[in-house]
Amino acid sequence: MPVTLLRHTTPDVARGICYGMSDLGLADSFPEEAQAVLESLSTVERIVTSPLQRCQRLAEHIGTSLSLSVQADARLREMDFGTWEGRAWSDIARAELDHWAADFLHARPHGGESVAMLTARTREALAEYAALQDHILIVTHAGVIKAALATGRTAAAYAATISYGGFITLIPPHQGPDHEH
Repeated sequence: MPVTLLRHTTPDVARGICYGMSDLGLADSFPEEAQAVLESLSTVERIVTSPLQRCQRLAEHIGTSLSLSVQADARLREMDFGTWEGRAWSDIARAELDHWAADFLHARPHGGESVAMLTARTREALAEYAALQDHILIVTHAGVIKAALATGRTAAAYAATISYGGFITLIPPHQGPDHEH
């Protein structure tokens, strides 16, 4: 059955900050953004969310509106950027960024999680949910969505972009094309 991956709405953090799995709140624009998301979603039968509050708050809002319960799954949280969390990308040592770029999938110069680790847990969770008979809404993060859509092993394969409050529905190949919002 289809699985819709929804990115959380705008977080309460300055632009240019590496925030990964930091548990951030949401911007003051949340009510308007959440309403826009609700108006654009198709029917779903189950809601699963990252345990981070920026996803849980949106998932709970949608669940309340649709009279659905919400289940948290830690496999859907954003990548752990270790010592880079909370730092401006421009303040991270160039040598560390170069090390990461040289081995994009496996390097962990920040001491956190590798892209390969993020991809493995993301794909494990998605395979499990795709096997169910419900249309599932997964409220998650850009990194998880990029890992789900990646078709190769380079940084370019992970270059998909998705806006805050944006979503993509993954439809098994025999059912038709993907839909993106």
